[in-house]
Amino acid sequence: MTLAPLLNAPPVIRFHAAFAFAAIGLGAVQFLAPKGTLPHRTVGWVWATLMMLIAGTSLFIHTIRMWGPWSPIHLLSLFTLAVVPLAVWRARQHDVRSHRLAMIWIFTLALVVTRPLHARAWTDHEQGGVRRLKLLAFNPL
Repeated sequence: MTLAPLLNAPPVIRFHAAFAFAAIGLGAVQFLAPKGTLPHRTVGWVWATLMMLIAGTSLFIHTIRMWGPWSPIHLLSLFTLAVVPLAVWRARQHDVRSHRLAMIWIFTLALVVTRPLHARAWTDHEQGGVRRLKLLAFNPL
């Protein structure tokens, strides 16, 4: 596997992937680093911005389709666009437990669980096709 297909992809896919790679790395740093510190808050704002950019750009990517141009991943994008600001607000309200749970859910669902779907969509994209999901269920490689 090379980066050639990604480098030849439409700009929205390249930006989406770059934001996602950065968010995975920064998210891992956030989980391991001490909480409540200035670096945690700074990296957290960058991570939250990346997550909003990932969700926003995904609304313009339609390589997986289930309902017209939309897919379950687009529902997750709407979830992310709603929950990231709420999670940030919870942190600002010093509701650490709710903030932590929301951020863990966002990281897990948006960056980990969707990975197999993205891999399948990318395989289909490389072959010049568009993947139409028949079921809402997980589609293994």
